[in-house]
Amino acid sequence: MNFKKLVFIGMALAFFTLGFISLQRALPEHKEERIYKEITIFSPYKFEKAVGGLSIVNTQTGKKEKPDAASVMHRMDELQKEWGKSHLLLTDKAVIVLNDQGVEIKTIAFKTPLERKWVKQFYGLTTKKSTQTASR
Repeated sequence: MNFKKLVFIGMALAFFTLGFISLQRALPEHKEERIYKEITIFSPYKFEKAVGGLSIVNTQTGKKEKPDAASVMHRMDELQKEWGKSHLLLTDKAVIVLNDQGVEIKTIAFKTPLERKWVKQFYGLTTKKSTQTASR
């Protein structure tokens, strides 16, 4: 092969690699669907469709955020994690959703160990003893 072909192939591989890396960065984190859907029912953060893309709205305050299209899913994950640290309790067998006053709203039992592991990892929670949650 001559030098021009090698440069062309090298450039094509470089662009492909950069495109693949940027695509991976734009993807949101993996979520355990069943647990995530049940928890997000109680979260104040919702998506709102707009002409310019998606906005994130806090339904309690009405505050809107308009991150760019590449980072909207990542920003939603950040907001969900922040909310989860103060509104979720993790036990050995379930995750407990709390309201703003710290009163239990719902207990969501885990069906698999992977669900518990995901909640612990995604929201950054530590396990609470069952006796502590009973006193709340």
